[in-house]
Amino acid sequence: MTKTITISPITRLEGHGKIDILLDDRGQVQDAYLQVVELRGFENFCVGRPVEELPRIMPKICGVCPGAHHMASAKACDAVYGVTIPGAAKKLRELYLCAHLAHSHLLHFFALAAPDFIPGSAAPKAERNLLGLIKTAGLDLGREVLRHRGYAQKIQGIIAGHPIHPVAALAGGMAKPITGEERGEIESMARSLARFAAQALDIFESKILVDPQNTDLFHDEAFALNTHYAGLVDEQGRVNFYDGTVRVVDPAGEQVAEFSADGYLDHLAEKVVPWSYLKLPYLKNVGWQGLTDGPASGVFRVNALARLNVADGMATPNAQSAYERFFVHFGHRPVHQTMAYHWARLIECLYAAERVVELAVDEEVLDTHVRTVPSNTPKEGVGVVEAPRGTLYHHYRTDARGIVTAVNLIVATAQNNAAINLSVKNTAKILIDGGEISDDLLNRVEMAFRAYDPCLACATHALPGKMALELTLYQHGKPLHRLRRDGT
Repeated sequence: MTKTITISPITRLEGHGKIDILLDDRGQVQDAYLQVVELRGFENFCVGRPVEELPRIMPKICGVCPGAHHMASAKACDAVYGVTIPGAAKKLRELYLCAHLAHSHLLHFFALAAPDFIPGSAAPKAERNLLGLIKTAGLDLGREVLRHRGYAQKIQGIIAGHPIHPVAALAGGMAKPITGEERGEIESMARSLARFAAQALDIFESKILVDPQNTDLFHDEAFALNTHYAGLVDEQGRVNFYDGTVRVVDPAGEQVAEFSADGYLDHLAEKVVPWSYLKLPYLKNVGWQGLTDGPASGVFRVNALARLNVADGMATPNAQSAYERFFVHFGHRPVHQTMAYHWARLIECLYAAERVVELAVDEEVLDTHVRTVPSNTPKEGVGVVEAPRGTLYHHYRTDARGIVTAVNLIVATAQNNAAINLSVKNTAKILIDGGEISDDLLNRVEMAFRAYDPCLACATHALPGKMALELTLYQHGKPLHRLRRDGT
């Protein structure tokens, strides 16, 4: 008889979901699934609106990563109108996005991930949170976390009008320039942010990584997936969040594709499953082989670890040094260990802060020419950026008046969906033996998805016009009755 262990709701993530773990008669794991049980309908209700409204609408998808949607949407609008934005506007957008990445990475590491390591997975539930981290690591660290997350948020607000509801990026550039006084404030906060990012990286490398209780998590092949990886790189092949081409490498690290935003449909396809509102993107040229990894599988991963795996390096000095230490530590590339996402995320946080400093001292950011007013007939466009959780695609089609006729969003968590399911299943198989479970064990299963920093509100959408839902009743492990609502 099949026994089901359900973790609902799963915790310390953005959005709502649950994990079902299926056990056989011997208490061994047969399968496990991450089920996403919420729906956001942005791809549908944006149809019929003027395309220039979308950079203001799309950030409402999520309160954690509105900045990434704002930038991807603005870039898609640029492409719809075929307009090249001024250099100052491009630098302001990148500055804003880097601050956004720094804010999000600090949030995830200290509030969502670090409590699994400090005070630790075996700590009581009530202590596995930011307050428990502060209790263990000290109040001073807590103050610094909040202060520097605040700096990153304030930088976003200066650039885009509001840190959570940005409005400044629009088709053709930015709505306003920044002043010299604002530039000085950004530079001061960014320098402090870079120092704290280096401190956070040191905490990880000197305390968490070397802790014996974490050795298996960071080094055991049982906690790894041999997948393809994808991420943006600049002209020198380095990590870039705002611009570049999407590079794909296979599990051996060999480059198998590199493409611009408008070519994404030649490389990506999406699998729809009845048990989740979250689709499963895969590499079209490799093909869908089901929930499996390896070189023959089209499953790929994005987010911080993927970006480091596909890139030739980082574009700022201290981040480059950290990047080199990362690969020396593991002794190979690409790195497949899922928990390495946490380390990669902190390396990126340092890069983001250093890049904000570089852009803030660039005299061009004070140029008041920040928009080229679109004059071409709107048609179709794709915008791509690196969101904190990975590569983000916005694809819009319009009529000749600029009224939206179709929207497609492929977000980072969706691209990691297959890998998250595999990670949860593999971790459950390793940890659950004979059906014996504990709170610590179930939290470790959750750690498998938490490493991806999933954003379920961003990711959930169904086929146009449909909200497919299937309810299956099981008796003795066999389906007894099935009810389906598919919108038809």
